[in-house]
Amino acid sequence: MTVDGGRAGQRGRLAYIGSYTAAGGRGITVAEADPGTGALKLLGSTDAVANPSFLALSPGADVLYAVSETDEGAVAALSLADPVRPAPLGEPVPVRGDAPTHLAVTGTHVFTANYGSGSVSALPVRRGGGLGVPAAVLAHRGSGPVADRQKAPHAHAVLPDPSGRMLLAADLGTDSVWTYVLDPVTGLPRLHGETRLRSGTGPRHLAFAPRADRVYVLNELAPSVTVCRWSSADGLLEPLGETRVLPPGEGVPTYPSEPVVSADGRFLWVANRGHDSISVLALDAAGDVLGLRDVVGCGGVWPRDLTLHPSGRHLYAANERSGDVSWFAVDPDTGIPALAGTVAVPAASCVIFN
Repeated sequence: MTVDGGRAGQRGRLAYIGSYTAAGGRGITVAEADPGTGALKLLGSTDAVANPSFLALSPGADVLYAVSETDEGAVAALSLADPVRPAPLGEPVPVRGDAPTHLAVTGTHVFTANYGSGSVSALPVRRGGGLGVPAAVLAHRGSGPVADRQKAPHAHAVLPDPSGRMLLAADLGTDSVWTYVLDPVTGLPRLHGETRLRSGTGPRHLAFAPRADRVYVLNELAPSVTVCRWSSADGLLEPLGETRVLPPGEGVPTYPSEPVVSADGRFLWVANRGHDSISVLALDAAGDVLGLRDVVGCGGVWPRDLTLHPSGRHLYAANERSGDVSWFAVDPDTGIPALAGTVAVPAASCVIFN
């Protein structure tokens, strides 16, 4: 672990930034966010994990989990006893799946979406936050019409529903969202159903509305967002409509990466790779999309991730190919982000806050 700026001050929240070590990234970078301006001050980094492309925190924020997006696939657990210096809790644990791209944490398990093998793995969380070998690996089945991207399943994201009873998995290869029931005793997933979306859309990532009765499925191949009604009581996911995230005729090719919902449920932001932009979509009181409000530049090239600061006042784009993280001040009335600054983070892939 290299530390460039000492311990974080008391005023700012810490950010953890993942990056691709195979492309020159530093691994996991720690930064402090200024509470007023949103500016990031880099504090240090660790390359203890190969290609930590996506990160997640334990419920108590005392352990950081990172997927190792490699052919063999693994997950690493890092102690945050010193939050500025993440320390590995043992060696990364293989997920028994290829190229995991995303992970989510519950009280009992870490779940990974394994893009290469089209599966979801469940790794038990041990006392102290370390991980055991996968207790379950659930393989998806199916394909889609886009020959070079959908010959087989490609699980891309996993997300527990706010009730803690269910797990959703977006699969780019099968044009569907798979739902799993989490056993109330063991925490292990059991397949509940598969919701098919429009053929060829390529679902990539998901986000819940604040009331948890809507799910926004971001489609990488369309590019669009599908709004779904969600019922945690019966695990029913019902598509209601699909909206383009760019004006007609723009953004070919464009590969949306991440949806983010405002805490008040009025705005949905989407990062667009290729178009190198952030789309602002307005939502109505029910949580349905009213329409595209604006599109602004992402401040770099190939925004692989988009994150909202816990305060709701700033957005952060991890721009993979330009090797930086940009931050934006969000207008509370319009939802439109204004570029406020950029910091160099080679091969940046995601940003999370403690």
